[in-house]
Amino acid sequence: MANIHPTAIVDPKAELASSVTVGPYAVIGPEVRIGEGTTVGPHCVIEGRTTIGRDNKFYQFGSIGAMPQDMSHGGEVTQLVIGDRNTIREFCTLNTGTFKEQGVTRVGNDNWIMAYVHLAHDVRLGSHTVLANNVTLAGHVHVGDWAVIGGLSGVHQFVHVGAHSMIGFQGHVAQDVAPFMTVDGNPLAVRAVNLTGLKRRGFSEERQRLIRQMHKLIFRSGATLEQAKADIEGLRGQGGDEDVQTMLDFLAGSTRGLVR
Repeated sequence: MANIHPTAIVDPKAELASSVTVGPYAVIGPEVRIGEGTTVGPHCVIEGRTTIGRDNKFYQFGSIGAMPQDMSHGGEVTQLVIGDRNTIREFCTLNTGTFKEQGVTRVGNDNWIMAYVHLAHDVRLGSHTVLANNVTLAGHVHVGDWAVIGGLSGVHQFVHVGAHSMIGFQGHVAQDVAPFMTVDGNPLAVRAVNLTGLKRRGFSEERQRLIRQMHKLIFRSGATLEQAKADIEGLRGQGGDEDVQTMLDFLAGSTRGLVR
């Protein structure tokens, strides 16, 4: 049986695994499902049609699964789905989705989400990301695996942030951030390849070299984006085909133009 503090309010219809811990004054609604080993901190509110996986840690005063802050939302039942082993710190707000997309706000696994972070409706957050304090993701933002977003950064609706990228402190992100790149400054600009992150994740010298070539083709060669994509196709067979595919897939799905 779940370990529920006597001051917490847990709806009888909620489904909590036997090893879930719920802290003082937390509130959990009827359509919430929480997996083994997850801890819900004091005064945390989890509501809506929210499904949470294993071994997550929710700190105090979070608002998880509230209705989307979208004026066109008509009360439709949508979802928030959170994976495993995520750390979600104080005062975070994660909203459910809308039917403008798939009706789901989705969070992957092993994310480190710091205090006061907001994930709006229909956000797709990958796995192994770091969102520093006060990061705000507007509706329909997609963030790839291993991305890092610096504190006080705001990401405009529909923007895509590529895998293994890094956004510096107070980033004003209104266009797509290509995978593997570091962006910083005001106005925001690509500074370099995120080599520190790639090395930490064990990317070989060969893969790093290939990613540096893609950086030059897109951002330093003066070529059109279409020509750069064709040149990146030509890099296959050099030991980094998965990274080439990651870049090409991202560029194919980009709709807001790239931060340059």
